[in-house]
Amino acid sequence: MTDFAALNASRAPLLVACLCAQWCRTCDGYREVFEHAVSALRDAGVEGMWVDVEDQADALGAVDVENFPTLLIARGDDVLFFGPVMPHAPTLTRMLGAALDDQLSAGPAAMDACVLELPQRLRRLR
Repeated sequence: MTDFAALNASRAPLLVACLCAQWCRTCDGYREVFEHAVSALRDAGVEGMWVDVEDQADALGAVDVENFPTLLIARGDDVLFFGPVMPHAPTLTRMLGAALDDQLSAGPAAMDACVLELPQRLRRLR
């Protein structure tokens, strides 16, 4: 098993933002799963954010979220993943483990400029 805390100690934190909506019942059930997974990896440098796409629309800019839950995973300003996910704990755990092991990487060609700027805008919410 990888020692994520040691591996990530000197690197920028991993930002994991779940973009959902207050009215979404799927998101309601997923929030506990998300918060538990992020909490379990806090010592490894994982920072979680729950972002309501309506209440915090200004921070999203022109990013269009079509399906819930949608995750953003970024290290520093580098977006590693952006897209909808199945709302299951094993899926989230696998994705976070891959990101912490540097095995999750989506090149900038896969995302538009609005998504690439999203980590900076979301950090301003803190």
